[in-house]
Amino acid sequence: MTKSPNELPLKGRGAIGNRGGRFQKQAEEWFDDGWNSLQFETLSPPKTLVFPDLSRTIVNKNQSPDIPFEQSINPYKGCEHGCIYCYARQTHSYLDLSPGLDFETKIFKKSQASELLDSFLRKKGYRCQPLCIGANTDPYQPIEKEHRVTRGLLEVLARFRHPVSIITKSALVLRDLDIFQDLAKDRLVKIFVSVTTLNATLAHQLEPRAAAPHRRLDVLAKLHEKGIPTGVMAAPMIPALNDFELEKIIEAAAKAGVETAGYIFIRLPHEVKDLFRDWLQTHYPDRAAHVMSLIQQSRNGSDYVAEFGERMRGTGAYAQLLRKRFEVCLRRYGIAKDSPALNTQLFSVPSRPGDQLNLFS
Repeated sequence: MTKSPNELPLKGRGAIGNRGGRFQKQAEEWFDDGWNSLQFETLSPPKTLVFPDLSRTIVNKNQSPDIPFEQSINPYKGCEHGCIYCYARQTHSYLDLSPGLDFETKIFKKSQASELLDSFLRKKGYRCQPLCIGANTDPYQPIEKEHRVTRGLLEVLARFRHPVSIITKSALVLRDLDIFQDLAKDRLVKIFVSVTTLNATLAHQLEPRAAAPHRRLDVLAKLHEKGIPTGVMAAPMIPALNDFELEKIIEAAAKAGVETAGYIFIRLPHEVKDLFRDWLQTHYPDRAAHVMSLIQQSRNGSDYVAEFGERMRGTGAYAQLLRKRFEVCLRRYGIAKDSPALNTQLFSVPSRPGDQLNLFS
């Protein structure tokens, strides 16, 4: 079968095609009738389109024991970084869009995020607990430079003296150093930078619009220099592709001053497994079968297992070896598995313009 224009690799984009989501009822298939009717010109990479997200809530509650936080915020749906392995891709199916190119080119911004967060934190009975920004999509993806949704959220959290952790792979995070330094003096912030590989070529293939590996390490060093607690996420670890770099990534991050580290075994839920297979066949056809074989050996014979306790680490001999290697790294470089808890004792609700003064305060 002839590949359509939407099934060819495009410069600056991660997905090989725009596979329909699992809820779509119709599919399109291209067929060459032998009369050269399918003569495709070289296509330009699709432009990023930004749409308003009309969600009325902003804070997500986490029920998973695998994740070290109870609540999170994602300023955007979709992510322009285009990481092919991103487990969040499958969420675009709920929007009746493709987890492929649509996920990285059709982005929904939460324009009212700051107002929604302010209202949420003012609710009576709210119990302060750390928030994580960026658990699904990167809060510092390229469009943040213009739209500043993440910046607005941080300004709200700073006013409330509310603890927050950030997960990113973007150098744009340095733009908000002023807020981070203010929060850091009260132990109200920690920033995790994902470093998938130290190989610039592989990084560009896996994460076409994310910061280069050396820039991410530079970000960690600069944050540390400014007194901001940092951690590195060696994630995801992909068998026979970047897994042999685990020790080098942790060593480089240690030199940059991180205080904690973590890793995640590649996750391929729903449509992500097919997108990843297409990517492997396009970029690494010589080892595609071997990569998937090792993944399945660590997932009880499947491409993915969603059970708590297994989905982040995998099972079996390969997964156990990866876990032991990681633990040796932590001891070798004096890095903690868990960083000190963020401070929740300074949280207070600031008054708003027009609020009545409390006569009894």
